[in-house]
Amino acid sequence: MAATPVQSLVLSFHDARRVVEEHASGMPSPETETLALLHAAGRILAEPIVADRDIPPFPRATRDGYAVRAADVASVPVTLNVIGEIKAGLLRPVSSRMNPGEAFAIMTGAPVPPEADAVVMIEYTSARGDSIEITKSFSPGENIVPQGAEARRGSVLLEPGTRLNESAIALAASIGKEKVRVFARPRVAVLTTGDEIVEIDEQPGPTQIRNSNSYSLAVQILEAGGEPVLLPIAPDEPRRLRELIEQGLQSDLLIMTGGVSMGRYDLVEQVLAELHADFFFTGAKIQPGRPVVFGCCGQALPSAKYFFGLPGNPVSTMVTFELFAKPMIEALGGMRARPLAFLHARLKSEIRVKTGLTRFLPAIHMGKLEGSHVEIVPWQGSGDIAAQARANCYVVVPPDRGHIPAGEWVAVLQR
Repeated sequence: MAATPVQSLVLSFHDARRVVEEHASGMPSPETETLALLHAAGRILAEPIVADRDIPPFPRATRDGYAVRAADVASVPVTLNVIGEIKAGLLRPVSSRMNPGEAFAIMTGAPVPPEADAVVMIEYTSARGDSIEITKSFSPGENIVPQGAEARRGSVLLEPGTRLNESAIALAASIGKEKVRVFARPRVAVLTTGDEIVEIDEQPGPTQIRNSNSYSLAVQILEAGGEPVLLPIAPDEPRRLRELIEQGLQSDLLIMTGGVSMGRYDLVEQVLAELHADFFFTGAKIQPGRPVVFGCCGQALPSAKYFFGLPGNPVSTMVTFELFAKPMIEALGGMRARPLAFLHARLKSEIRVKTGLTRFLPAIHMGKLEGSHVEIVPWQGSGDIAAQARANCYVVVPPDRGHIPAGEWVAVLQR
């Protein structure tokens, strides 16, 4: 019995992205596992990280210098008696009481004595035997971090759904967290389709190309927090294609490349329709990557399996993964939803395009903070991997802009 034809549903970029985000936000929490702290780097946190004590646990000096009473240095120059030295890492509190007219030499990170309310930086002092001359006034609280200013004992430092980057790992280490509970990585099946595709260890025929898409997608999946599962290349033959799609749907997410355009041998949507798939969109008004497909097989979560059909041209594959597949993988891995983040830079050379599509053009972002600019990489269309390899970002051209002059600020999506 022939499958019902798939109804075309081509959305604007913003609407297509919104559809993906809505489905991603409804994903159930994945399974968890406990890992040693360093082995958890890059993973998604599945438990709150809670402060085991105040941070800092004492009023902490932020400069090398002298702990003083601010009232004693209100009028300068002034000379104070130095009654001792406080080092970082003291095992016992300072026993000497600091009276008016006195000061402690103190190091960065050391506890400030209770009588002191400011730290004078050493560069504003001159030693005079057991005394110091201070030449600058300091207000109460200067160069001191109060106890508990960063966090109070029992407060949540990291929420579940946080990616454990270097800062998060350092924070967990600072409270003695040797092991952490993280979400399991989602398994993402990758299926490249087309008789023109051969494996990378094969010699391609005159009209064939090697399978680069599976490898670019594997890297992007790893960077998004997933575990890539590379399937064999699917031929342009419905029975074998269906077998491989069914195999891919055993993973948490299926990503296919090729076979989603309008050609006679573009069979992916036909096979998915036979599997009673629901299609949320069958295209997006973007360039490159217009013939991108998003849907699921099975109605009810958690049994529903989502899939993406990405265009087969390599640059289109990479762009549509970044725009649409990445947030779904992050959600499947337990990460909290986040919007796309754009930078802005001045355009080095003008852009002229047709209106109607949101364009993501490979570009190079360069320059210093005060002189940041971006230049479109010369490219030969969405099959130009070499141009993509030279780029480090995309310039985003809105669908209503056909001409952007040089020097104008443009949105930049980093890679």
